[in-house]
Amino acid sequence: MKRHPPPGSTQRARRLRSEPTDAEKKLWRLLCEKFPEARFRRQVPIRNFICDFASHRYKVTIEADGGQHGGEDDKQRDAVIEADGYQVLRFWNTDILRNPEGVAERIAECLVERSPHP
Repeated sequence: MKRHPPPGSTQRARRLRSEPTDAEKKLWRLLCEKFPEARFRRQVPIRNFICDFASHRYKVTIEADGGQHGGEDDKQRDAVIEADGYQVLRFWNTDILRNPEGVAERIAECLVERSPHP
């Protein structure tokens, strides 16, 4: 069953799409170039949260995390998103900017694991 995001989430997601961080720009380029079949989208409302990137086809979300992330709030957020069947991948901004090949390799592994049935 499709769940609709809370009121205001779509407008907030649109605003976030227009102001991406450097890491989000680089990750978006990587996702579009290396994983077009996954059909990733940017700033996607899922439940009460907005995920940086999501592939509904593979049920994967990807977060580009800065210094404010990594605490208990993120664990609870991930648990709610995972309860909807998504796998959450998190990468530090520095990893995205300095090691995009490693990030792409981890994403590729995840997509192989979660490959949809033909």
